[in-house]
Order: sequence, then C-alpha cells, then structure tokens
Amino acid sequence: MTESARFFDGSGKLHETLREFSKRLDELHIPYAVTDGMALTVHGYARMTDDIDILIARPDLKRLHEALVGRGYKVEFAGGKNIRDTTTSVKIEFVRTGDFPGNGKPQPVSFPSPAETEAVEYDGIKFIGLACLVELKLASGMTGGADRAKDLVDVQQLITIQRLPRAFGD
Repeated sequence: MTESARFFDGSGKLHETLREFSKRLDELHIPYAVTDGMALTVHGYARMTDDIDILIARPDLKRLHEALVGRGYKVEFAGGKNIRDTTTSVKIEFVRTGDFPGNGKPQPVSFPSPAETEAVEYDGIKFIGLACLVELKLASGMTGGADRAKDLVDVQQLITIQRLPRAFGD
C-alpha cells in the first residue's frame, strides 16, 4: 500500500506521528490544537498533506523544544521553530499564538491561544474547531498570495462537504 493510501485510511506516517506527538504534548501539559491539512480531515475534507501543523503558545514552544529535541525529534535548522520526527521523518510545523496567517503581516485575524479556542477532540487528539479553521484559512488565502490560494479552495470544500449555511459566516 502506498503512503498516500495509508494517509487516507489513517494508518500512514503522518497519522502515526500525530498520535505519538499529541501524547507527548499531553504528557507535558502543553495546550495545542492541530490545524491546517490534518484538521481539514477531521472536519470532513481529506486532502493529502505532507506535514503536521500545530497551534501552540510561544512559551510552550520553547518548553517543548527543551523537552523533546534530541529525544526523538530534531529542529529543522538552528534557531528554527519547526521540528522533525527522527523515526518517521515527518515534519511538524508550529504556528504560534499571536502570529498572523498568510503573509505574516499584521491584520485583524491572528492565531488564537490553543487553550482558549474551540477545539474538537478526535481519537484523543485536539483539533482546531471548524469556525476558527475557516476564519484562519480565509485570512491566509486572502493575504498569502498565490502560495496560499489553496486555503480558499479548502474553505470552499468545507462549505460544500459540511453544507455550511450562509449564516455560518456570522
């Protein structure tokens, strides 16, 4: 079975890495929410992705690095925020509370605190809620240029799959 087929049946390297990494976050008592591609899947729109995106507060990211780097995870480059699982080689990217989606420049929408945002728990893993995911994807797609146009497509797919009413935007 190919890795993409394993991804869609929930048994691939990304899912394996996510299950193990979320356990580590819970053991460290670090609030988090899975966002972007893996969160889309939980909300009904499964599309292939090659990394895991985690919403985390800045101080918790520092604590996470101190606890996990060199213990099954390595930083992508010196001083970088993202890490890689040394067993599965899956990249784990972090978006931090207060940062801005899309082009990263200040705007009305920023990444919320994972401790304060609506989350959906699935299989013991915390995922960002649908309303927040849609808001962040729209902000990213509208400010991120051609590189983030897929975020607008993601929102269109969620609207269709979830049959979101017009009032959802309110």
